[in-house]
Amino acid sequence: MPTTATKAPVSELQDIRTSEDVVRVRQRVRMLAVQSGLGLVDQTKIVTAASELARNTLDYGGGGHVEMALLMLPRRGVRLVFVDQGPGIKDIDAALRDGFTTGGGMGLGLGGAKRLSSEFHIESSPGEGTRITIARWK
Repeated sequence: MPTTATKAPVSELQDIRTSEDVVRVRQRVRMLAVQSGLGLVDQTKIVTAASELARNTLDYGGGGHVEMALLMLPRRGVRLVFVDQGPGIKDIDAALRDGFTTGGGMGLGLGGAKRLSSEFHIESSPGEGTRITIARWK
């Protein structure tokens, strides 16, 4: 019988193809945040970051998916991996700066998601899509 220390994280995949999927991502992330024991402020931070990244996956990446994981060891939290096969991001540093936008918005999305996360990693190349991993820890 496996010990708790070797227990794999609970993980699930959800497509992001419509605005309704963005809503479903927010709802599911909130449930995982509660399950992980995150406080209300941390729940709000991870849900807000997830909402922004799900919307970006849909609007700029043409849709994709998110892998959501409830992590219990070595510490409690939620990890999200957003993946799309869209046009990619030409200049990641510029995209992370507040005020930068290619879509007419306020330009707070990626930088804001980074600030709301305990961990943030982005991989993207023009023509190859984007993969963004975030986590929020208790």
